[in-house]
Amino acid sequence: MQYRNFTKDNLKVSALGFGCMRFPILDNDSSKINKEKAIEMVRYAIDNGVNYVDTAYPYHQGNSEYVVGKALKDGYREKTYLATKLPVWLTNSYEDFNKYLDEQLCKLDTDYIDFYLLHSLDKRSWDKIKSLDVLKFLDEAKKSRKIKYAGFSFHDELDVFKEIVDSYDWDFCQIQLNYLDRDYQAGEEGLRYAHEKGLSVVIMEPVKGGKLSKPSDEIKAIWDLNDIKRTPSEWAIRWVLNHDEVSVMLSGMSIMNQVKENIQTVSSTLPNSLKETELKLIDKVTSVYKKKIKVGCTGCEYCLPCPQNVNIPDIFDIYNSVYVFGVEENSKKIYKSYIEKEMDASRCVECGKCEAICPQNIEIRKHLKVAHNILSE
Repeated sequence: MQYRNFTKDNLKVSALGFGCMRFPILDNDSSKINKEKAIEMVRYAIDNGVNYVDTAYPYHQGNSEYVVGKALKDGYREKTYLATKLPVWLTNSYEDFNKYLDEQLCKLDTDYIDFYLLHSLDKRSWDKIKSLDVLKFLDEAKKSRKIKYAGFSFHDELDVFKEIVDSYDWDFCQIQLNYLDRDYQAGEEGLRYAHEKGLSVVIMEPVKGGKLSKPSDEIKAIWDLNDIKRTPSEWAIRWVLNHDEVSVMLSGMSIMNQVKENIQTVSSTLPNSLKETELKLIDKVTSVYKKKIKVGCTGCEYCLPCPQNVNIPDIFDIYNSVYVFGVEENSKKIYKSYIEKEMDASRCVECGKCEAICPQNIEIRKHLKVAHNILSE
């Protein structure tokens, strides 16, 4: 495994972090984690050099932290740097900060959290929690040794990102970055800005929620132009880790093969190791993708549960697949099953709750209408 420096203390963290948002599930229900398989995967990763495990309060509808806590039993906690996140959208008072931190410590069955993040900050949530004295809370949490290092994850515009970076003596931050999202939200400029300010940077969505692992024949043909043959996921991972400003790249792994492949890829991926010809090839793929994608949803599930039971991320995934992967017939067949289950886009009453918490700032209601018209033809 490749290790990179993390925080000003130069902790040695694995370049691959295990993201615990996409564990294997049962009955196609994200709240029902296949605990046996999930624990096996986490422990395999740790046994093979991964020492950064990342979860959060809402992952798997609140159940991820419980499973992570079980996975880190039997001596695995001592081998691991554990990261989780404060659900800032649920906090309305200073007391709430401590309430959720204590609940998370209990769910994870641990005395401390190595890396604690303010989750999914944007301008509105940042202004709210700042007024509630969240920075004082972080100082006190460090002093009490409930957390060791403080950071934040981010989903908003670049200027907001810079404002937050400059507001506190952060240890690290977490941003979305992949070769399609170079200029999206914090992007590459934000990556460089945080690094120059002394923050370690964790990358999420390196394969864009798995979207970059399933290319069309057109994109496959472009990848095949390279002398060295790689999977689409490997190309995406190598592009992220080619940046020497990146300390950790998170991967939300759902099956054991993904764990094994990612460990192998990351172990041999050093900063600035991609050739100029390979970077140009990635640029060409980026251009083709951007012409095809209809909705930039990453499947994070922050919009769930929908009050009307609309399965928003899955609908957008099916919708994008028509254009990006050319699987119109299969997409419509899948969508028909959503109509039968009363989980389709026609159920939307346009309450707007999903848009208020969408980290990608997607106009969900508008896109749901279009998606329904296309998929129900």
